[in-house]
Amino acid sequence: MGKAVRLDKFLADAGAGTRNEVKKYIQKGKVQVNGIPAKKPEIKVSEEDEVILDGNKVSRAPEFVYYLLHKPAGYISATEDKRDRTVMELVPSDRKDIFPVGRLDKDTEGLLLITDDGALAHELLSPKKHVDKTYYAVTDGCVTKEDVQRFAEGLEIGEKNPTMPAKLEILRTRKVEEAELEQYLSGWSSEIQLTIKEGKFHQVKRMTEAVGKKVVYLKRISMGVLTLPDDLKKGECRQLTVEEEKKLKDSIGRS
Repeated sequence: MGKAVRLDKFLADAGAGTRNEVKKYIQKGKVQVNGIPAKKPEIKVSEEDEVILDGNKVSRAPEFVYYLLHKPAGYISATEDKRDRTVMELVPSDRKDIFPVGRLDKDTEGLLLITDDGALAHELLSPKKHVDKTYYAVTDGCVTKEDVQRFAEGLEIGEKNPTMPAKLEILRTRKVEEAELEQYLSGWSSEIQLTIKEGKFHQVKRMTEAVGKKVVYLKRISMGVLTLPDDLKKGECRQLTVEEEKKLKDSIGRS
C-alpha cells in the first residue's frame, strides 16, 4: 500500500493548485474520496484511494513537475530573496524543491521554465549542449546589417573567449518621437530578434552594447523546443502540456 499523505498535500502535489487553493475546493465540497465528499483537508489518502475534483479523477503526483511561466518585469529569478519578489510567487504549487531553470534579469520578461527535475535542468543549461534561446528586444540605437554580420561571427564582451555565433534579425527600425528622446538618446530605435546558444551573464545586453547600442526592453520568447504561448499573459503560469513535456524530454534524449 502506498504511503498515506494529507488530502490537501496530495492535491497540491498533483498540480491541482496551491495548498490554500485546494483547501478551498475541499471546503466547497468539490472533492470526493472513494465516492464520499471530503470535509477536511487533513484526512489521509494514498495512491490506492480514488480522489475526484470537480468530477475529474486526480492521479498521484508525478515524479517531477514542469511549469511554463511568462515572467513579468520586477521579479527575481530565484527561489528566495530577502529584498525582492521572486518568480516562485507566481507558480501555483507548494511542491518543495522547484526552481527556475536558468535566470532572466529582474527587468527582463518572457519564458521561464520552473521544475524540480535537476537532471533535465542541467541538460538545458549545460554550456556543452548549446541550447538555443531566442529573445525579442528593443534597442536605443539603429541596428545595422553590419551588426548582423558581427553577431554571426561572435563578439568580444570582455570574457576569455568571444561569444558563439548568434543569429540576429532586424524586425523594424524607426526614428523616435521627440517625447521619447529621454529613453532613446540616439534618436533611433530597432526591434530585433536574437538567438544565442549560450547563457552568459547579461549576454544579450552586453552583445548589444558591444556594437554601440543599448537594450531598453528584453523578452525571451523561446528556450530549446519550448516557445512562449501567445495566450499566456504576463504573470501567468501553467504546467506543460503532455505534448510539450514529451518534446522537451525528447530534445535531451530522455524518453
